[in-house]
Parts: sequence; structure tokens; C-alpha cells
Amino acid sequence: MLVFWEQRLAFLATPKTGSTAIESALQPLAALAIERPPLLKHTTVHRYHRFIGPYLEAASGHRFTVVALMREPRDWLGSWFRFRQREDVPDQDKSTRQMSFEDFARAYCSDPRPGFADVGSQERFLRPRQGEGVDRLFRYEEIDSFVHFLEDRLNCAITLPRVNVSPQADLHLSPETEAKLVDVQAEDHRLYRSIAS
Repeated sequence: MLVFWEQRLAFLATPKTGSTAIESALQPLAALAIERPPLLKHTTVHRYHRFIGPYLEAASGHRFTVVALMREPRDWLGSWFRFRQREDVPDQDKSTRQMSFEDFARAYCSDPRPGFADVGSQERFLRPRQGEGVDRLFRYEEIDSFVHFLEDRLNCAITLPRVNVSPQADLHLSPETEAKLVDVQAEDHRLYRSIAS
């Protein structure tokens, strides 16, 4: 999460949407950068509006614009699978090295989910429980629009580095698993479709 004090802007780091690259590029410009631990780096919309936003607004006397990115839901899940294929996954119970994406997607669709597939959902991360949500939501696949927004708001040129890139992997799914995944991710798809290009 990054907070830009003068610009009254807060960037929430939706997991698996390039947040590490964004933080690498913009951390020097931010008044507040929370990069660790992951629980704080990836502060949800609900937690921001419950804890952090009120403090920032009380201290500054102004409301902050909250922005975030969202990735196409199937691609987002594939990114989690590939991320957990790395050899350096700290918790080996979360590793996906010995499985196919088919197995991972089926596990994600199960209830309860096993630990290696328990990665939440973007819709839950971005959903306000009550009251305010995200002011501006951008598609990860159209990250240039987000960069242009930041350049205008921060009044500087931005080049995002390639960092934290996951290994390549086969992301093929059977038609049955694909259909089940679409059903399980229905709310994510609804939210993703609502984002204006």
C-alpha cells in the first residue's frame, strides 16, 4: 500500500496485480509505503476505510482518493498458481510445484479449500462491507491507463520495472473445470466487467 500525502491518494495493493513493480517505482514518492508483512501490504478496502482512511483524513483534513487494480479472474488465479510454482516458496504446504493448473483450479473450487489453493478472491479484497469502496478501479491488463492516471496525479513520468515475475506454466483447463471456475468466480467476473475501459 502506498499513500501520497500531498496528492491525497492511496493505492491499495490487490495481490497478483503488479503491486511490487508499482511500489518499486513509486515508493520514493510516497509519504507512506507499507511493503511488509503481506497482511499490511495487501490491506483490503474494508480495512483501509475502517482503520487507515479515517486516520489519514483526520490528520490531513481531507478525503483521500482510493485506487486499485484488478486482474481478469482466471488469469489472476493462474498467476497465483505460477507464483507458488517457484522453488523458494517459504511454506511448502502452499507450493504448487508437483501439480497441474487443473488440480489447482479444482482445489480452488472446493469447499473448504486446501491451504495451497486458499488465495481468497479479488472481489472480496475490493468489496466494502459497508460504505465506501474504491474510487478508481483499473484493469491490470490495461495498466497503461493506470500509469497515465498516476503520472497526471503525481506530476511525473513513471516506468514500471519487471520484478517478482512468476515462472511460466501450462494453464490449460478441461471444459468441466473451466465452467466450475467461472461459476466460483462469478462475483469477480461481475466486478471485472463493471470496470470501464
